[in-house]
Amino acid sequence: MKSADEHIDHIISCIHLEEKAQKEQFDALGSTSLKELRHAGLALHPLRIKRRSYGFADYPEFNFTLPYPNDSSNFRDGAQIEVFFPGEDSIKAILIGYDGRSGDVRLLISDFPDWIDDGAALKLAPDAHTTEVMLRSMDKVRQTPSLNSLFSTIHSTSSLKNETKGKNLEITWFNPGLNKSQKEAVNSVFNDNDLLIIHGPPGTGKTTTLVEAVQQLVADGKRVLVCAPGNAAVDHFAKSLLGKVKRMVRIGNNARIDESLFPYTIEGILKDSDQAKEIKKMKIRAEELRKMAHQYKRHFGKDERDQRKLLMNAVREIRTYIRKTRDHEERTAIENAQVILGTPVGIWDALIPDLSMDVVIIDEAGQCLEPLAWAVLPKAEKRILAGDHLQLPPTVLSEEAQKKGFNRSILETAFSSVPSVFLLDTQYRMRKSIAGFSSQHFYENKLVTPDSLDNIGDHLLFYDTAGAGFNEETSEDRPGYANSGEMNLVLQIIEKLELNNNKTAFISPYSSQIALAKETLPSEMRCSTIDSFQGQEMHTIIISLVRSNEKGQVGFLSDHRRINVAMTRAKEQLIIIGDSATLCSDSFFSSLIEYSESNNAYRSCFELMY
Repeated sequence: MKSADEHIDHIISCIHLEEKAQKEQFDALGSTSLKELRHAGLALHPLRIKRRSYGFADYPEFNFTLPYPNDSSNFRDGAQIEVFFPGEDSIKAILIGYDGRSGDVRLLISDFPDWIDDGAALKLAPDAHTTEVMLRSMDKVRQTPSLNSLFSTIHSTSSLKNETKGKNLEITWFNPGLNKSQKEAVNSVFNDNDLLIIHGPPGTGKTTTLVEAVQQLVADGKRVLVCAPGNAAVDHFAKSLLGKVKRMVRIGNNARIDESLFPYTIEGILKDSDQAKEIKKMKIRAEELRKMAHQYKRHFGKDERDQRKLLMNAVREIRTYIRKTRDHEERTAIENAQVILGTPVGIWDALIPDLSMDVVIIDEAGQCLEPLAWAVLPKAEKRILAGDHLQLPPTVLSEEAQKKGFNRSILETAFSSVPSVFLLDTQYRMRKSIAGFSSQHFYENKLVTPDSLDNIGDHLLFYDTAGAGFNEETSEDRPGYANSGEMNLVLQIIEKLELNNNKTAFISPYSSQIALAKETLPSEMRCSTIDSFQGQEMHTIIISLVRSNEKGQVGFLSDHRRINVAMTRAKEQLIIIGDSATLCSDSFFSSLIEYSESNNAYRSCFELMY
């Protein structure tokens, strides 16, 4: 069995492998054409600048739109990017948010470049800051005896599961509608364990349960830190807490934050304060100085250059003052907060180093890399991991790091060793036949469906394309796999079943199939990769599995957790399209087809074609 130091060394080596893979990928981008970058989903172009402003700490920010949809799977909130234009030096920036059509960018320079409106593009860049946070967090674990002990517990392989339930406390429930397993999970947060897991399969009310837990902890005088690996999940949790706690602070960027959450950001808290009024005056002064500096264009003499330099130095001094003022107010708000929310990196950046909370909750822990989790776990003596390790793991670029288990989340690592695990056992999203296969295959038949979601029709359909000649396709324009035959079948299914396009989503494992779907399917129908659709739901879901070949190769469909995500998005109807001749080379898909047959859900595509 490895020692704690050996495990830490292993994680650090994986961090460096991921850093190397990022660097190699982005070094290669320098010799890649813009068209190829776009097709690979690594660049967005052309940007149409709609609005400019000077936002957080007076950094220049702009909103952009694109004339057509782009693959957004690689562009996540907070991604490190570079904004560039042919013949000019690229600019480091942060992608504040992007929805496939429009986005917001923060430039990490003092002012907008002259070429920003001339058809600029942006591309992904290595995330050096996240790498630094992960390395520093692991170093802290190594050097802190109490953290080293907890780390060893999580990496132990000999822990026995705790069959006892949470303490049966005399609780006045804020939400009396919680079911038995949800109440047991809330009770568990008052146990003596320093680490526990709340296992929330799809549709089981994980957020509802965690919100109740936060309310109970705050009522007990505890201060709670809530984080999740992505800003969207943090915002979802924060919105669920609105009106339920008094002093809440949402840490992180707020350029695309929901209007209802703005009052809980640092900017929102500062909005009507004397400091905000002073900052506003300073920003106006900085803008005046910038305009004066811009009077000097590219061709000017030494005196003009010196004058421009003096003006921009003054702007930088104002920016430093604004940042220091904001940091002071942020520290004050954090010290007074009952609940603090943010991503691990956002919390690492913002929290006072010696500030301690009573409880830290990592939501969506099944998508959180372990070293990122250690950026926040030291902030409290009581830690709660919540999520589902049987859905998609964290995204890791380096294949070598993946082989070494770096994409194994903090939840998956802890699940096999932490004694206290509380399963939320009742799902409220899906009809019984939709939930049944996932319950059998992933959740040991422990996932219960209430009577209100019993079957009343054909909620599950599997259309088999075997023998139809719908072979998978590849092309230079669209790297990866697509299947136009399956796409044409989707159109027939929509017509035959009279599906409501606004209530139907088309999802697939392959981005090339999604690109084809956006060209083929009705514009009002949502089209998304499975990875991008995790955490969402829709009345009707159509899944195209794409793979169809004589060798029976299923590729990364063999990561069955991806299919678990896909199959648990539908509320009323789930339609799966696939080639059984190819898929049945994998026992998982053989079981899926057998399940569809036993539920009278199996159909041949020939029923639609003739």
